[in-house]
Amino acid sequence: MRVFWFLLLTMVVVVAAVTLAVVGGGGSPVLRDVPPERLVDPLPATRPVGRADVEALRLPMAARGYRMVDVDEALDRLGAELAERDARIAELESALAGAQATAVAGPDLFKRPDQEPGPYPGEEDQR
Repeated sequence: MRVFWFLLLTMVVVVAAVTLAVVGGGGSPVLRDVPPERLVDPLPATRPVGRADVEALRLPMAARGYRMVDVDEALDRLGAELAERDARIAELESALAGAQATAVAGPDLFKRPDQEPGPYPGEEDQR
């Protein structure tokens, strides 16, 4: 019988504590509303993105992973930077190929104007 009264008293205390916590919790809510995290250090807008910028990039967490808006913005920026660099590399490679073609097909810069063209190295003079 003592166990019954002990359990009944314990149940009344627990119900009273829960009721006071829910109803009489004061004027402030139990948990404060937290503003959503924002990307603190975005990728630089005034200069090209470098390796250190990508390594320092920290995307804010959301309820289920990362915020899609921030991830999409970062990936779009990195994609644009890579496309710009690829275009610049292609431009420089074509300029280099043009310069090499001019150098190979160009005139002999080491020959003096008053010299007649002679045999190429390894060829004998057949006159």
